[in-house]
Amino acid sequence: MENHHKTVIVTGASTGIGKAIAALFLEKGYNVVINSANSENLKQTYETFGSPANVIYVAGDISNRKVSKQVVAAAVEKFGSVDVLVNNAGVFAPKPFLEVEENELDRFLGVNLKGTFFTSQEAVKIMLKQGGGAIINIGTVLVDHAIAGFPAAAPISSKGAIHALTKQLAAEYGKDNISVNTIAPGIIRSPLQSKIGIENADSLAGLHLLDKVGEATDVADAAYYLATSDFVTGETLNVAGGHTAGHQFG
Repeated sequence: MENHHKTVIVTGASTGIGKAIAALFLEKGYNVVINSANSENLKQTYETFGSPANVIYVAGDISNRKVSKQVVAAAVEKFGSVDVLVNNAGVFAPKPFLEVEENELDRFLGVNLKGTFFTSQEAVKIMLKQGGGAIINIGTVLVDHAIAGFPAAAPISSKGAIHALTKQLAAEYGKDNISVNTIAPGIIRSPLQSKIGIENADSLAGLHLLDKVGEATDVADAAYYLATSDFVTGETLNVAGGHTAGHQFG
């Protein structure tokens, strides 16, 4: 289903998982629109890709609805379609439940939920006119498999809302040939780990039955599969090395 005329939007694409997803779709011949709140990193990523004619970048905080509109409008203006949307932009930080301030919860809900919600809203408008498309949301395995020693109620609440949104949108738009799925990563080697104070991601390998952490390319491969599948919607694909299936013991 490789098509040099298809267009993918990837939010949060300047580093880590988002960058890997954008790179894979670019390799597969897609037109690619990348977004990030960090304009400097985003420009560097664009240049790392070789500044190709079939890639454009739109900087801005996706929690701002205007940015959602700008990203989708840029895709349509430059490439004429929005065939795939990957809602990867997100913020995540552990903090004990009783210490979470209102502004912190608002930030998680703003970027993770509102960013996904409103960017999807803009993309669906275009997909309905085109006769179909695919939306891929990035959640977390922690929605279904919490860890007592990792207090993160605020960000996980926002990610749980994304999981629920996925199923509802899949139900509403299945008849319109729009698939909506979630990828729920486990521990993935990416810049996020150091941002939340984990200096050695491999130290968490034991959380996975495969006793290793994932790579950003593992999530990218899953995103490409969901984008090109004609018969998968409303699902949560765990890319987590068995994190939700069981535990290591002894």
